[in-house]
Amino acid sequence: MGEEREKREYEYRDRSKLAGVAARLCTSSFRRESGPRSSGGLQDGQYTGPLMGSRLFRRRVTAAVGIYGAAALGITGTLIAANELGSTLFGLLSIVTMVTGFFQTLFDFTVEEVLVKYGFRYSTQERWGRLQRLFQVAIRLKLLGGLIAALVLVAVAPVADSLFSGHHLAVPFLLAAPIPLLQSPEGVAGAALMLRSRYDLRGLFLLYSMSLRFVALVVGASFGVTQTVLGLLIAQALAIFGIGTAGLVVFRSFPRVQSDPLAEEKREIVAFAFKSSIATGVVSLRGLVSGLLLALVSVPRQVGFFRTAQAPQTAFATLSAPARMVLLAEQTRDWEEGKKENVFRGVRRYTLWAAIGMALVLPPLVWFTPDLISLILGKSFLGASSAARLIFLAAGLQLVVGWSKSFPVSIGRPELRIWTHGVESLVLIPLVLILGAAYGATGAGIATLASSGVFALFWALLYTRIRTASRAAAAVQRLPESESNRATP
Repeated sequence: MGEEREKREYEYRDRSKLAGVAARLCTSSFRRESGPRSSGGLQDGQYTGPLMGSRLFRRRVTAAVGIYGAAALGITGTLIAANELGSTLFGLLSIVTMVTGFFQTLFDFTVEEVLVKYGFRYSTQERWGRLQRLFQVAIRLKLLGGLIAALVLVAVAPVADSLFSGHHLAVPFLLAAPIPLLQSPEGVAGAALMLRSRYDLRGLFLLYSMSLRFVALVVGASFGVTQTVLGLLIAQALAIFGIGTAGLVVFRSFPRVQSDPLAEEKREIVAFAFKSSIATGVVSLRGLVSGLLLALVSVPRQVGFFRTAQAPQTAFATLSAPARMVLLAEQTRDWEEGKKENVFRGVRRYTLWAAIGMALVLPPLVWFTPDLISLILGKSFLGASSAARLIFLAAGLQLVVGWSKSFPVSIGRPELRIWTHGVESLVLIPLVLILGAAYGATGAGIATLASSGVFALFWALLYTRIRTASRAAAAVQRLPESESNRATP
């Protein structure tokens, strides 16, 4: 068995090396290294060829255009649907979409971050067999999670009216049930694009998916809640066909070899995936849980107000999405290559510019919130004004620490997201139940702002500790061996 494996490795060695060189040329420009080239010439990164530099710039710009365009369509479509349906019917639609998203996230195995983290490692090491196995396991887990979520939604449908104080919700829930299963392969396809640093394609497919969703919301809302959910189901089917095909084509560009067992790294990968799934679930459920809890203690009209007020949160999260997408790919690569100071420098730069931007943008937005709501949705939605003001502030805080979504993955510590979002949830959940029951959407807005403040403070403390520990470790490594032994207990 060992001789057969060795023979296969020799057979693919030359082809794998050529493929690895081609992949590196396609996915990144020349980057600055800490030492000189072996030939004694320029340091890596001192010169970026015009072709490679312009290609990287175009990809980043295209990714930003795709993400921002998708966000604009998503927010606009939601506002049009709210205006068309009215606060009560829009509240019912929000309940269906929130419950669907909740169970989809709850049963989802978040393997995208594992694919990016270990995918870069295996492609750098040219271990294509393990890369193949990693993706095979990932797609199976994603489909399993989507199937479980679909079955739970089917079970919820008959009792939805009594559970959420609504009416005629059974059919919309049944129509929404296949959506988690259809959407489940999207993350795996997106990870394949990220491993080729094709942020541009990822952004464009987000725009494509949201364009379909926009049409579903605009057209469906003119007929009713059930028709809107049917449109969203059709949109999801068309979206996964597009990005799934692209992801498959890109993945097949890697050397096609027989998959190898993950062997000694299996336990490490499983632990990483488990922590990442919990962390991502907590992050994704943050907005959904607050709306669902409000639905349990208040009326659909207040739920509609709160979902409308959450539009700024979605918009601000999208503002940082292109930067976070680039940070995830490039900082993961930097950390794996030992360039840890580059990672910390990127976090500081992002935080500074985000804080400056929020200081300029938030004051006028908060002041003119009622006028904006009245202009866009009409006076019937003015009840969402106070909640929207509070969520504007919460969204600003979340944007400033937006790097916290990619940073733990890049450094291989996804459990940090569990801790930070766990503390955030401990603040959010009881406050939504108490304040939401008393003050409706405004109470939920207060809970959102309070939990976001605690989250941002916790991350500031964690980042400081991680940076200090990393610099101390680097200083010890630079000491001569005798002094290093004395410095390390």
